[in-house]
Amino acid sequence: MGYTDTAGRRPESNDVVALLMNQHEQIRTLLDDVLERTGEERRHAFRHLVHLLAVHETAEEEVVHPYARQAAEGGEHVVADRLKEENAAKRTLKRLEHMDPDGPAFVEEFTSLRDAVRAHARAEETYEFTRLLDAGDPARLQALAKAVRAAEAVAPTHPHPGTETLTGNALLGPPAAVADRARDAMRKAMGRT
Repeated sequence: MGYTDTAGRRPESNDVVALLMNQHEQIRTLLDDVLERTGEERRHAFRHLVHLLAVHETAEEEVVHPYARQAAEGGEHVVADRLKEENAAKRTLKRLEHMDPDGPAFVEEFTSLRDAVRAHARAEETYEFTRLLDAGDPARLQALAKAVRAAEAVAPTHPHPGTETLTGNALLGPPAAVADRARDAMRKAMGRT
């Protein structure tokens, strides 16, 4: 099922909205996968979800939100609301990373997170992505997709609450990304994916 905005338009397959919509679908699938699995499979699905959310949100914060703020009518308010949601999700993910994935507290908190992330994605799709399609010409939206991919390639792989702005990501993102990627490599080397 492809994304259609409220005016009945579909984004081009290589623009930023299509890219982010595809990632939202992957995130929705992973949210369900985490709850459907147990033991090591749940732990692995959760780590994969954390990684995807971390790089996805960082790229949105560095590339998409700044463009939406300036290019779209009402963009400042829409982005402010999304940043609040993203920060709350990062804080929850940080807590969940230190919990037993098979414990009832994890399942309860993760279920709340799943609902919040789904609501956040719907809000982005409804309020921010529609404005991006209205404000951006196809070439600009394609350029934003390339910028998102580049940002994701060097983004932190774990949540870092408080870095929801371009400035916060610029100051804290690179050292956090290096530390995260080193930690991920050590986990992999030790067989703990």
